[in-house]
Amino acid sequence: MTNQITVLVVDNEPGFPELAGEMLERERDEIVAVPARSGTEALEILAQRSVDCIVSDYEMPELTGLELLERVREDDPDLPFILFTGRGSEEVASEAIAAGVTQYLQKESGEEQYTLLANQITNAVRQYRTETELRENERRYERTLATLHETTRDLMRAGTKAEIYQSAVDTAGEILDVVVAAAYTFESTDGVLEHAASTSDARELVDPERTFERGEGLVWDVFSDGESAYYEDLTREDGITTTETETLSRSELIVPLGSHGVLVAGATDVDGFDETMTELLHILAANTEAALDRAEREQLLREHDRTLTRQNEELTRLNHINGIVREINHGVAQASTRTEIETTVCDRLADTERYRLAWIASNDDQPPEPAVWAGVDATYVDRIRADGQCAPETALIRETLDTNRVQLVRDVLEADGWDRRRKEALTYGYQTILAVPITDGDRQYGVLLVHVEGVDAIGDGEREVLAELGETIGHAIRSVERTRAMLTDSRLELELECGDSGLLLNRLSKRIDGQITLEGVIDRGSGIVAFVSVPSTAELDGLESERASIETLSVVSEGDDETLYETTITTTPFLEVLRSFDVQWRAARVENGTATLVFEVPQGIDTRSLVESIRDVYPETELVAKRETTTRSARQLDTHLEERLTDKQFEALQAAHYSGFFEWPRESTGEDLAAALDVSPPTYHYHLRAAERKLVRLAFERDSN
Repeated sequence: MTNQITVLVVDNEPGFPELAGEMLERERDEIVAVPARSGTEALEILAQRSVDCIVSDYEMPELTGLELLERVREDDPDLPFILFTGRGSEEVASEAIAAGVTQYLQKESGEEQYTLLANQITNAVRQYRTETELRENERRYERTLATLHETTRDLMRAGTKAEIYQSAVDTAGEILDVVVAAAYTFESTDGVLEHAASTSDARELVDPERTFERGEGLVWDVFSDGESAYYEDLTREDGITTTETETLSRSELIVPLGSHGVLVAGATDVDGFDETMTELLHILAANTEAALDRAEREQLLREHDRTLTRQNEELTRLNHINGIVREINHGVAQASTRTEIETTVCDRLADTERYRLAWIASNDDQPPEPAVWAGVDATYVDRIRADGQCAPETALIRETLDTNRVQLVRDVLEADGWDRRRKEALTYGYQTILAVPITDGDRQYGVLLVHVEGVDAIGDGEREVLAELGETIGHAIRSVERTRAMLTDSRLELELECGDSGLLLNRLSKRIDGQITLEGVIDRGSGIVAFVSVPSTAELDGLESERASIETLSVVSEGDDETLYETTITTTPFLEVLRSFDVQWRAARVENGTATLVFEVPQGIDTRSLVESIRDVYPETELVAKRETTTRSARQLDTHLEERLTDKQFEALQAAHYSGFFEWPRESTGEDLAAALDVSPPTYHYHLRAAERKLVRLAFERDSN
C-alpha cells in the first residue's frame, strides 16, 4: 500500500484551490493536491485519473458540492468526500451529512483549519483504504475458496496420482502467489521421497530427479513426523539440507499428505505466509490427500478387478486343460509302448484350440530332436533336425534336462537366439513355447514342448498342470518298460570296475587281506541288507561304530576259509542311482581296493546315462563289458513269485537263501536271520513258512498247467 495521498481540491473561488492545496501539502508530506475550479472540471479530472480524497466547496455554479458528491457516488460509493465550505449553518451541515459526505468542515481564517483538514483527509483515506483492502481480501478469499472448490472437483475427477499432484501444485501457485510450489511422493519400495510435480515457473529450477532419503532435509522431517511445519526464515535454520524450493525461497510452508508424501510452498519474503495463506494450503493439502486416497482405492479396485478377471480366465483355461490332461491320462493308461504313450500325448494336445503344436524330444538322441510330433508337418521337424546343435530348441531342451524344471520362452519373436524361427512362428501362429521335463523320480525320458498363441500366454497354474503331466508321462513310460522287462527273457548285463575310495566295499578291502564277495542283497527301501563273504582271518568287529553308513554288522556263519556277514547299510547316493534305473545287483567282488560290479539292466535303459550317473557318485568307474543275457524260464517263476509274496515273506525267503539256511548242514539259524531282519524268531518263521508254501504251490500249479 502506497503512502501518497492524492487530494482533489474543488472550489470556484479564483486561486483558492491552489492555495488550499499548497497548505495541505505543507501540513502533510504524503499529500499531493490537484486543483479544480468547478464541479465539471472535477469530473473531467476524475475521468482521467484516480484520487484518494475529494475536498469540495458547497456553493459552486453548474454543480454544487452535494451534486458533485452525488455524481461521484455513482462510481465509488465509499470514496472519501469532505465538504469544505464557508456556509456554516446547521441546515447545510444536516443536508451534507444526509447526502453522505465523509466529513464536514467550515472555512475559517488562519492556518489551523488546514491542520484540521489535513488530519481529516489522512484519517478518512486511511479508513477508506483499510475498508477497501478488507473488501478486496474478502473478494479474493471468496475467489480463492471458489478456486479451491473447483480444484477439489478436479482432484476428485483426476484419473492418476500424477494428475492429482500437478493439479495441487498449480492451485497452490495460483491461490497463494508463491515463488514455487512442489509435491513429493513417497516411494515405498525404495523408501524415499521422489519429485512428483512443481509449478510451471519453477520447473526449470526444480530437479525432477531429486529424491530425499531417510532423515534428509526438512521435507523428510515433516513427512516422517506427520505434522506441518512453517519456516519463517530458512537462513536461520541450522543443520538442514536445502531442497530445491529452499534455494528459491526465504520462507517455506511444508504440509504432509498422509502416507502419500508432502506439499511444499515457498515465498521470497521472510515470514511470507499469513494465517489465511496457511489455512488455504492446509485445506488444499487435505483435499489432495483425500483425492490421493480415492485414487489409490480406485487403483486397488481396478487391480483387484483385473486380477479377478485374469484368475477367472485362468481358472476356465485350467479347467479345460485339466479335462485335456484327464483324456491324456486315460489314453496313456491304455498304451502298451513308449511310442504309443508319446503319440497319444502329442495328438491330444495338438488337437485342442489351446496348443498350436506339440512334440517330444527323447534324451537318447544327441543332439535332442523331435521323436514324436503333432500339429505340424515334417518340413518343420526337418528344419529343427537340420539346425542340429544350432537349433534354439536344442538349447531349450538341454536347459530343461539340466535343471529338471519347466522352462518358458515368453516370446519367440523377441527372445535371443530364436530369430531363425520367426517365419515358422508367424506361419503356425505361436509365440510362447513351454518345455516340460518328462521324468519319473530321477529318471529322465526327454522333454515335451508345447507351442501357444500369444506372448507370455502360459500362467503359473498351467505350468504346474503341464509339469505334473510330464511326471505322469514319465511314470507311464517307466511302467511299460518294467512290464516289458518282466515279460522278456532278454536282459542286459553290465560289468563295471570301480577303484574309487568312496565305495564302501573298496574301503573295507583296505583292512582285509583277500577277496570280498557280495553274496546277495535285500533292498528294504530305507536301506539294504547285504550278505558279504570275507576271509576267515578278517577282523570286522566294531566296524559299525567306525562307518556311519553301516548300521549293523553280525556274523551269519563261520567256515574254515570264509566268514559270512550280514550287514545293514543306509541308503546312499549310489543305491539311489541303481533304484532310479531299476538296476539289480548280480555280483560284486573286491580285492586290493578295486571292485568288480555286475548289474542286470532292463532293456530300453540308456546305459550311457546309467554309467554317467554312477560316475557322478564314484568318478573312478569304468565300463568293462556289456552283454546280452537270456534268463531261464525260472525268471517267469520269479515274476509270479514276487506278485504273490508279501514284502516280509519275500525278504524272509531271500535271507534264508543268501545265508545258507537251506544248506546242509545249515550255515545259519532262524534266530540268526530274525535278528538280521530285526523281527522276532516266531515272526520270521511264520513269514518263511508262508513263503515256502506259496513257492511250492506255485511250482506245482505251473507244472499242472
